[in-house]
Amino acid sequence: MGKLTEILSLAQARGKALGRPYQGELTPQEAGDLLRLAPGAKIVDVRTRAEWDWVGRVAGAVEIEWNQYPGGVRNPNFMAELKRQVDPEALVMFLCRSGVRSVAAAAAATEAGYNSCYNILEGFEGDKDANGHRNTIGGWRKAGMPWIQG
Repeated sequence: MGKLTEILSLAQARGKALGRPYQGELTPQEAGDLLRLAPGAKIVDVRTRAEWDWVGRVAGAVEIEWNQYPGGVRNPNFMAELKRQVDPEALVMFLCRSGVRSVAAAAAATEAGYNSCYNILEGFEGDKDANGHRNTIGGWRKAGMPWIQG
């Protein structure tokens, strides 16, 4: 079994165990590997513009707010923006701050006909630690994956 198949099989098993309506759940490291191994694979970062500007970005990611900033209102144009920027046949990996909004985005994209949607577990910043701080427990940044500030 090749590395690509191995990663996708693990992600699919995780997704099935969690009862997800999309293809699967990826660790940040697996998502990074898929970007290298699967031509045309995309990360869709569904955080807000404020998060991209103030916390950091994944270089090359498609940025589409799931909830709009300010106000946190659901982006009514999310699916139209996704369809405009990402091929429905692409392997699409959704990312948010901690892995919650990206679950909803992956489910919505799957429902809209995207065939290969995955959530990136832990998100960009991971969960809060005992002191209420992020970036110490899990996440894209903590895993040492490439990102840029603002």
